Amino acid sequence: MSQRKFKRAQQKQQKDPQPVTQPPQSQPSVQAMVWYKEEHWDTLKLMFVDGDRLPPTYEEWHKRAEEMKKQAQASGDAVIKVFIDPETFPEWCAQKGVEMDSEARSQLAIEVAQEQSFSL
Repeated sequence: MSQRKFKRAQQKQQKDPQPVTQPPQSQPSVQAMVWYKEEHWDTLKLMFVDGDRLPPTYEEWHKRAEEMKKQAQASGDAVIKVFIDPETFPEWCAQKGVEMDSEARSQLAIEVAQEQSFSL
């Protein structure tokens, strides 16, 4: 390469610097987690159409839920625990026209989290 071409190339690089790209940073979010009280566990498992898919004991479920909560928090997310109540959940499902299953529990958790996030 001639000196002249080399100088032109250098001048062009100075005029058009390469943009510095930074890795995208994820924003922390709010995760709504379905939560149960130990005294409601057996009642709720019988009420849910998919109750047989839940862990057999509250202790097993609670251990898994706490691990999931810690993972979410470790990644910088905030966690909102949404407790499923055996007295109000059936009525909520009836109003929404949904079965008492995991989808309904998740939908309720999302709704509650959205309501709480507006009041923060």
